[in-house]
Amino acid sequence: MTTIQPRPIVPTLAPVRLQAKLARTIFEQVLDRVPVDVVLPDGSPLRRSAASGSEPSGIRPTVELRRPSAFFERLAHHPKIGIGEAYMAGDWRAAPGTDLADVLRPFAARLTTAIPRRWVALRQVVDRAIPHDQRNTLTGSRRNIEAHYDLSNDLFAAFLDETLTYSSALFDRTAPLEGQSLEDAQLRKVHAILDEARVGDGTTVLEIGTGWGTLAIEAARRGAHVTTLTLSREQAALARDRAAAAGVADRVDVRLEDYREARGSYDAIVSVEMIEAVGEEYWPTYFRAIDSLLAPGGVAAIQAILMAHDRYLVTRRSYGWIQKHIFPGGLIPSLRAITDVTQRGTELRVTGVHRFGLDYAETLRRWRATFMAQWPQVERLGFDETFRRKWEFYLAYCEAGFDSGYLDVAQIRFERQGPDTVRGASPSAGVAQDAA
Repeated sequence: MTTIQPRPIVPTLAPVRLQAKLARTIFEQVLDRVPVDVVLPDGSPLRRSAASGSEPSGIRPTVELRRPSAFFERLAHHPKIGIGEAYMAGDWRAAPGTDLADVLRPFAARLTTAIPRRWVALRQVVDRAIPHDQRNTLTGSRRNIEAHYDLSNDLFAAFLDETLTYSSALFDRTAPLEGQSLEDAQLRKVHAILDEARVGDGTTVLEIGTGWGTLAIEAARRGAHVTTLTLSREQAALARDRAAAAGVADRVDVRLEDYREARGSYDAIVSVEMIEAVGEEYWPTYFRAIDSLLAPGGVAAIQAILMAHDRYLVTRRSYGWIQKHIFPGGLIPSLRAITDVTQRGTELRVTGVHRFGLDYAETLRRWRATFMAQWPQVERLGFDETFRRKWEFYLAYCEAGFDSGYLDVAQIRFERQGPDTVRGASPSAGVAQDAA
């Protein structure tokens, strides 16, 4: 199994060396603000961070630069992508005794202040637009989803819990975390969002984003009739098998279908961590589809990864490592962006928000530990060492984002404001136009 390789480094060109020198200068100044130490291959310090602070353990995180020249050349080529690609290539690693997330967390916590003001203007030079071929058109969405979710069901089964749930769990914060299984926390999350959408016996439910079928199965066990949509053939096949094994196949209809192609009227619509894959361009389409498909008096509930609105505005048009290597076409919204879109184009209004970002950090911590422990099994599926480092970085990078508060996750309930308007059996003309 191949993976996207980091860009080859050609260290002989003078302009590249000059850019790498500038990248090193900026990086060293960042270390004055971030409490992470960096050492060279011989163990000597590149620069001991002048910033105060350490991990809760009292140990300062330390990075080993194994190939300094390659590291700074990647950083010069594209700062937002270079750090991750340098990790994939083995140019740097967390030093023995330092966890990778502990290295990344201080940077995530200081993302808005780490770069000295004199260098902030360079953002306009180094930022790159999201590639046009990652647009989430009807065909583009299928391609983007397949790039991640169709890697292998066996890959995901190797590190997920028995529910095969690939989104944040919801832990009971009144009890010690170490005594709670991930499976129980995932089912708690599923039932929390079903409660938000008021799913019960006889409810007709539309799920946008099937995953491997756990939410649909749990809704069916409540007596609901579920239509669930996915663009992943791998997920659809396994979700059908799991629904049959659970004895609810007669109440779960798994469809290989885009939300823009959906028809019907539903008492409840649920969508767990799907909006991040929709793309900003299609957020109005997504929420108009929900509005059009929701029956009078119905409730919609989505689970969404969120970031602060000011950070969303800065990153919304910028191409990053996650978009290149993990989730093509993805973009994380802010709650304000979601509210603005629904208020402008739909009758849906936010009537409830439950945030639990630290639970996502714990979820990711457990996924990464299991992924690393199960690596021999994953490797036998045909994945290489570059893939291993890519996924280790991805899981630790996201864990640090949630643990630092840079990222959040929430279950958001939507209802119509004022007297209900009876909806037709298909999305509006505006939805159809935007789907092109």
